[in-house]
Amino acid sequence: MPASAWTMHRTSRSDRQDRVTVAVYAADPVLRLGVVQQLRQRPEIELLADGDADAERAQVSLVVVDHVDDDVAALLHRLRHNTTTRTGLVVATLGSGSLQRVIECGVAAVLRRAEADQDQLLHLVLAIANGEGVLPGDLLGKLLTHVGSLQRSALDPRGLSLSTLTTREADMLRMVSEGLDTAEIARKTAYSERTVKNVLHEVITRLQLRNRAHAVGYALRNGLI
Repeated sequence: MPASAWTMHRTSRSDRQDRVTVAVYAADPVLRLGVVQQLRQRPEIELLADGDADAERAQVSLVVVDHVDDDVAALLHRLRHNTTTRTGLVVATLGSGSLQRVIECGVAAVLRRAEADQDQLLHLVLAIANGEGVLPGDLLGKLLTHVGSLQRSALDPRGLSLSTLTTREADMLRMVSEGLDTAEIARKTAYSERTVKNVLHEVITRLQLRNRAHAVGYALRNGLI
């Protein structure tokens, strides 16, 4: 989506020095209007208009979207290069993979659209302007888990392999830890015994381990199963 598809709004006010300047970006005019109407009622906020020559000086840029796709990521990257502004994201849905992506794009704060009433939007904007980060509690937990896995990978020379352990591999290792043999795992998973053997062999080979017991121990120590 071209950059021109993203629009911004402003309400003109005097005494601009005491207000936080905010640019609101949204491809959907309905989403944009909802956030703009909430913020324009607050004396703490100065909204910058579409095409405003001063838009680049916004202290806070709010990006309002349904979900994070390539177009949104491109906009976030562009805003990241503007050292004047800090970026917040108001989003309907955000999975753990998208969370990592927006953090890498320099997003300072995230608010779910379902919670974006006037008070929450004002809190978000003021926190961003003050250099603070804001995340919903469950997303903060996901971020901490992700950071923890990165730390384990840095400490373990084979850590990079952890991120490639599939759900099927983890399930089969868990069944091995419960004492199931190849035939029993095949019956429970509806795979052939040959497939079970191949999956477990792939895990053992990739992690450079000795046998199934070693693989189970390694997975348990690293919180994989």
